[in-house]
Amino acid sequence: MSLFIASLNSGSNGNCYYIGNDSEAVLIDAGISCREIEKRMKKLGLSIRKVKAVFVSHEHTDHISGIPVLAKKYQLPIYITHATLLLSRIKMEKHLVMPFDAEKTITIGSMSITAFQKQHDAVDPYSFTIACNGTNVGVFTDIGKPCEHLIFHFKQCHAAFLEANYDETMLDEGSYPPHLKNRIRGGKGHLSNKQALDIFTSHKPSFMSHLFLSHLSKNNNCPDLVRELFNANAAGVKIVIASRYEETGVYHIQDIQSVDQAKIKTATIAVATSQLSFSFI
Repeated sequence: MSLFIASLNSGSNGNCYYIGNDSEAVLIDAGISCREIEKRMKKLGLSIRKVKAVFVSHEHTDHISGIPVLAKKYQLPIYITHATLLLSRIKMEKHLVMPFDAEKTITIGSMSITAFQKQHDAVDPYSFTIACNGTNVGVFTDIGKPCEHLIFHFKQCHAAFLEANYDETMLDEGSYPPHLKNRIRGGKGHLSNKQALDIFTSHKPSFMSHLFLSHLSKNNNCPDLVRELFNANAAGVKIVIASRYEETGVYHIQDIQSVDQAKIKTATIAVATSQLSFSFI
């Protein structure tokens, strides 16, 4: 079974990522309003009734602002750690709060969601991978620096949302105060274009088909710059810029190797059937 993925919004003004199959879906973060999530999903032809849960990466406002209304309206389980819930001050019905632990897989229908810790200036931050019958998608944003966990999981992904927050020159020459510049490029801030490119070129698996460059800074980055940089090194991978202003399209992600094996099996059965039929003529 394959996965369908889209960014509903990506940036410091709100983050929300959709991953689903034919039967169910999850959202990673909900940092835009419930109304915007509904509107953008409808525009993409996605049913919000298929969404079975929301997974929260950390407590910053651009990742959680839509959760209270979304959870209440659709009675959605919200997977969130105790520490993140405490600092987020989200008000939710208790039965909708679902704690999770690092590296422990949660099953939603035929999808398996695994969280792992990341480097970011939040109390208990996580990245996520979503798997469905051999197809793997990762959501890797708000990362101060690459770690062995990130690299390990990135190597397993057929598609990934990967942060490319800032261009180093634009940040250096920009108007941000020194303390904010240091926070962004520090070990618990965000990934630069160069850091993201290094992860991609050094650890991209041969079966990766799509890369969504995510959480681009409004003031310290440029979508055209990022697109040109990654397209020059894409090696057949579809590069998508996840916008801070609108949703992306919906992309179909599947394990090509499994599809090829299924085609071979089907062809083999067809040949065998043909030969069997011929023997009775």
